[in-house]
Amino acid sequence: MAETHLLVLVHGMWGNPGHLAELARIARETHAAEATDGMSLHILVAETIREDSTYDGADWGGERVASEVLETVKTLESEGQRVTRFSMTGYSLGGLIARYCIGVLHSKGFFDKIEPINFNTIATPHCGLPRYPSFFSTLSSALGPKLLSRTGEQFYCVDKWSPKGRPLLVVMADPERIFHQALAKFKHIRVYANAVNDITVPYVTAAIETSDPFAEADTNGIDINLKEKYNCVIDTYAVPDVPPPKPPKPVILTRQWFKSLAPTRPLVPPFLQFKFPFNVLLYSLLPILIPTFVSLALMRFLLASHHSRKRVKELELEVHTSGQQKLQHILAELEREMEEAVVEFIDNPDPSPTYQSEDSKKAHPIITPTHQRIASWLNTLPIKKELGFFPTVANSHGMIICRDVKRFEVHKLGEGVVRHWADSFVL
Repeated sequence: MAETHLLVLVHGMWGNPGHLAELARIARETHAAEATDGMSLHILVAETIREDSTYDGADWGGERVASEVLETVKTLESEGQRVTRFSMTGYSLGGLIARYCIGVLHSKGFFDKIEPINFNTIATPHCGLPRYPSFFSTLSSALGPKLLSRTGEQFYCVDKWSPKGRPLLVVMADPERIFHQALAKFKHIRVYANAVNDITVPYVTAAIETSDPFAEADTNGIDINLKEKYNCVIDTYAVPDVPPPKPPKPVILTRQWFKSLAPTRPLVPPFLQFKFPFNVLLYSLLPILIPTFVSLALMRFLLASHHSRKRVKELELEVHTSGQQKLQHILAELEREMEEAVVEFIDNPDPSPTYQSEDSKKAHPIITPTHQRIASWLNTLPIKKELGFFPTVANSHGMIICRDVKRFEVHKLGEGVVRHWADSFVL
């Protein structure tokens, strides 16, 4: 029976398998020659969590993907291919789903016979979505848990997932729990994060860090060197002890003054970037378009969230009546039996913060004790961290995986990150 390495790809929020087309294509292209040496690569792109199913939480998403994995292994064996190696890569929310999934698989003894090799996440909010000291961020953190159903609650760590009231992301980071233990089994763990301009999943949570050296990249004099082979992946960076002096402000109404008013990055997403004169027409319509778009988006979120909460209740009832045990229920029993010595959510003492101007503070995320705890636990693992660097775009979140190169030419800039991921993959 031929030996097979199963690679599972998991998309993000509101996603579908098509978003991972470039990852799958480049992985096959990179490892096609190696497949002739006795170990073949089979890629499974998760199908059961597409579109609105992503509202149901990383836990239900993980349960669904785990079922897909087990079914795929059976199917491959019936076709004469024995899965002996296993890897996962999750993008955005998909990284959290993947971490939950391997916990489910580990609880079923999956890794007793199948060797875990690579575990990668790309732009994944491992520590939850951080809040910034701005009105928009405060509003997002207040509305997100309500508009994004179970997933939104988990994103902002306001869910009470365990019987002791701990959020799911805290439980998944706990070294005493099966999720952390399953992750530790993988030989190669690597996370990819955007250093700058990821409005959706900022650097500190994707890279599992508690400070952001890139928050003031435009002014702090940070020296960034890119990898020669991968032109959008950072090789090294260094922040000077003393930032360079700010250049003098140009005289009003001079040519330099007008140039300084021009935005350094696009103000609108790629699908709204038009050339003259259509861009002028678009900007003139923004006072009408923005309220209309916001109203439609809110309605869409509310409906999807309502359907998700109803769907989750039905799933919970189905599990209860069928007598099956979901991993959450197994862990609940463990938590009831064990007395934990550490009191959760105690503020960890930090060094006295250095002085920051008001403008500087706005650029940096608010790091909570929950974020610190998750980061400290996950960073005990041998995680390699790679950083994508896209300084000229409005939002680098989709670009890092070339999410939609057919619609948006600019997404092709992320191919260096995808190539690095594929080249680092151990077959």
